[in-house]
Amino acid sequence: MSQAPQLVVHRDKELMAQAAAARLITRIVDAQSSRGSASVVLTGGRNGNGLLAALAAAPARDAIDWGRLDLWWGDERFLPEGDPERNVTQAREALLDSVPLDPKRVHAMPASDGPYGNDVDAAAAAYAEELARAAGPENHGPVPTFDVLMLGVGPDTHVASLFPELPAVRETERTVVGVHGAPKPPPTRISLTLPAIRSAREVWLLAAGEDKAQAAAIALSGAGEIQAPAAGARGKTRTLWLLDAAAASQLPRSLYPPASP
Repeated sequence: MSQAPQLVVHRDKELMAQAAAARLITRIVDAQSSRGSASVVLTGGRNGNGLLAALAAAPARDAIDWGRLDLWWGDERFLPEGDPERNVTQAREALLDSVPLDPKRVHAMPASDGPYGNDVDAAAAAYAEELARAAGPENHGPVPTFDVLMLGVGPDTHVASLFPELPAVRETERTVVGVHGAPKPPPTRISLTLPAIRSAREVWLLAAGEDKAQAAAIALSGAGEIQAPAAGARGKTRTLWLLDAAAASQLPRSLYPPASP
């Protein structure tokens, strides 16, 4: 069972992105040295993309064997391939196009002009099947045991495309769902569900900026996951909240890590 969340608070969002990138390099290298390969679930948004840009600029990025890394996504906007709003488009620009990844191990979620057309539920089911094919017997379930799964936290406490009170956050069986009527545009999305998220060894929640302060305080103060989806995001061995000082500004001091700068 996962431990209580750990918090790391950085002075500002730039420092947070650089430190998170360094932490991610270390986790990937450790996983590759112990198991031969690593798997990471990426997130979009300004904090997810900020981390990828910091990783692209980090001298230590060359320690990663990019050909032995599987990349997945926590959610995606159901838009045409190459749309600038798609998480995968932004990730390619920030990092992926500049490192020697194996294209077969970059698992983008389907686009709205892909093989499933505009049927987001079929596209979500296909991604669930791709995850299931990648899961080995040691994973004991329908998704691989990701080494690190990253999530941005929305001002309303949403993670991936799991919004408070909407059907996707209540899903207990499926690993990937189509999301209809999301409260922020675009309304149609694909998202991992909480059961899939909780299959990761480590879940990292990224929050920077004053607009995330209330969400962090709510999610870390014992709210239920239906009302505050970020509260339900946890890893098997570790749940890490990576915050800047602004996002941590409303947290009770009792939650603060002992050595926060």
